[in-house]
Amino acid sequence: MSVSPARAVLLSTCLLKVSEGGCDTVTMVVTTLLCWIAALFAGYGLLMYAVSGLPLAASFREAGSSLFTLGYASGVDRNLIALDFLAAASGPVVIALQISYLPTLYNAYNRREVEVTLLQARAAEPAWGPELLARQALVGTVDQLAPLYQSWERLAADIGESHSNYPVLLSFRSPRPYRSWIVGLLAVMDAAAMHMALAPTAAPVPTARLILRSGFTALRDIARVVGIPFNPDPFPDDPIELTFAEYEAGVERVVKAGFMAERSAEESWPHFRGWRVNYERIAYALARKVDAVPAVWSGPRDWPAEPMAPNRPVDRRPDATR
Repeated sequence: MSVSPARAVLLSTCLLKVSEGGCDTVTMVVTTLLCWIAALFAGYGLLMYAVSGLPLAASFREAGSSLFTLGYASGVDRNLIALDFLAAASGPVVIALQISYLPTLYNAYNRREVEVTLLQARAAEPAWGPELLARQALVGTVDQLAPLYQSWERLAADIGESHSNYPVLLSFRSPRPYRSWIVGLLAVMDAAAMHMALAPTAAPVPTARLILRSGFTALRDIARVVGIPFNPDPFPDDPIELTFAEYEAGVERVVKAGFMAERSAEESWPHFRGWRVNYERIAYALARKVDAVPAVWSGPRDWPAEPMAPNRPVDRRPDATR
């Protein structure tokens, strides 16, 4: 099959860009193509063996010749001519599908990773909901969280649509080891839930509620595709894995950074838990499934790992006496 120069450049660019997410991504795409070709080769070989009565080796030679478009039809058995043409059409079709498939995957991957990278400046690496609130309190930009919630509301909808239609995207890792799309989404949702729970009058409630709704709806769409069980209508007081002691430590970190809390940890806990019960189980299962960085409040992994707290840079300021 001949490929135009423009298509060749596009394919090479996509492979290069996707490879920035890790060699496992390229391996996955190439392995998928090879598996499709191998399955077609085996299928047509066995069909030709059954129809023609040729020896098995000759049947597979015939199938390979047709599948890889070497250009001849069977001169041994006329019954093989139809299969030759079908096999000859299958090879180019599979390769063309893969060439068209890669840009779609990369576009979805790129949209996701742009927001994950932008979140690093606000919530550190690995991302954590309380750290997101704490950092904004430290630099006086708590009022800028509403636009962030809006951006992640749209991203959550995008992830829900793209990752449920193309589940292979779940395994496309971020370029940096301490970044992860599921950890980032969980951190933003936790921050929005804490924001409303701790400061119900000052929080941007409409945008915070929307990111939470969009977030757990997207996670549920993905869960249905990959087979993660969940309760579609949990009660606000249903148990969650995050303990009150862990939540209290997170609240202490946020308040210590200067966040103006209207409720104590005890008073805000039922409200926070009432939101988190909608998404915690799925988020933990996905983080475990994709081997995401073991961030705080992101659940266990299949391998022994201690939760990694985000690294906050040292606050260095110029010395006025020098």
